[in-house]
Amino acid sequence: MNDAPAERGRRRAAVVVNPSKVDIKVLRSVVAAAESTHGLAPSTWHETSADDDGRGASAAAIAAAPSVILVAGGDGTLRVAAEAIASTGIPLGLVPAGTGNLFARALGLPLGDLKRSVDIACSGRDQVVDVGQVSLGRSDGTNRDEVFLVMAGIGLDAHMAGHTNERLKRRIGWLAYSDPIARSIIGNRQFDLHYRLDDRPEAAARAHTIIVGNSGTLTGGVLLLPEAVVDDGLLDAVMLRPGKGPGWGNIGYRLTFNRMLHRTRFGRLVGRFSPKARAISYAQARTMHLRLEEPQEIQLDGDSHGSVISVSLTNLHHALIVRVPSGPAARPGGR
Repeated sequence: MNDAPAERGRRRAAVVVNPSKVDIKVLRSVVAAAESTHGLAPSTWHETSADDDGRGASAAAIAAAPSVILVAGGDGTLRVAAEAIASTGIPLGLVPAGTGNLFARALGLPLGDLKRSVDIACSGRDQVVDVGQVSLGRSDGTNRDEVFLVMAGIGLDAHMAGHTNERLKRRIGWLAYSDPIARSIIGNRQFDLHYRLDDRPEAAARAHTIIVGNSGTLTGGVLLLPEAVVDDGLLDAVMLRPGKGPGWGNIGYRLTFNRMLHRTRFGRLVGRFSPKARAISYAQARTMHLRLEEPQEIQLDGDSHGSVISVSLTNLHHALIVRVPSGPAARPGGR
């Protein structure tokens, strides 16, 4: 749906909305109030559908030449919209309405407050952030390029995305992941790979899970990637290698206390003198390349993207403009 164009010279928004996530009638009312408050012309509206994951809606929104594009939906809708918007220089305003909303959390944006989210999108401060670009290599020799804003994962993370009951996820949120997590840990299925960070020599490893991200905090406050910041020009990666011994216990301990170890002076002192656990390791780079011995599932921002045999990841530094609350600039991240 595309409403009439704005009067000449007046600012206006375009709204990309996933109707399965948002009550459009309520959203229209909130946006109309914001238009009046902030002196905006009537917005154009562009809905996703079963036949359009957001690419067509985003293209139509961009064609309307708005001063900001509001994206109302979950992390999946946001990822698709950001891929189109990133190259335009048009600010993106988030109206988070999904289960995880991890990108909104990383930026400190409000959750569950429709009016506040729309107000920030219409009148907030512009913040440049990084975008992750990934080339997915398939077993049949084809490649597909995608982007991600939060995390890309192979192993446990991808298994969670691909095997979680969607109806249960909508009802109880991330608690729905408990069963696939438990099955993945009990099965302890691991895979062999070769990886290269920037221009360093290639190395080999056997892992259970690899997660690469721009931000590092999961729902529940679990700090997965302690050094991840969404505007630093770097990708952060964690590799879980539990082996057959007490590795899962070591991983659980590290994830439980990561926030203390990296956010307090005492924790940093403890971390400096503690032995490094082989079961969990971290890395940073601008580019990362993975070659897998056998195809593995991959997820991008919580959505499964099938099996891959190779993956190349690149940080697109400051590729996207996002609206955040007005006030002194604060460095955003997953912290």
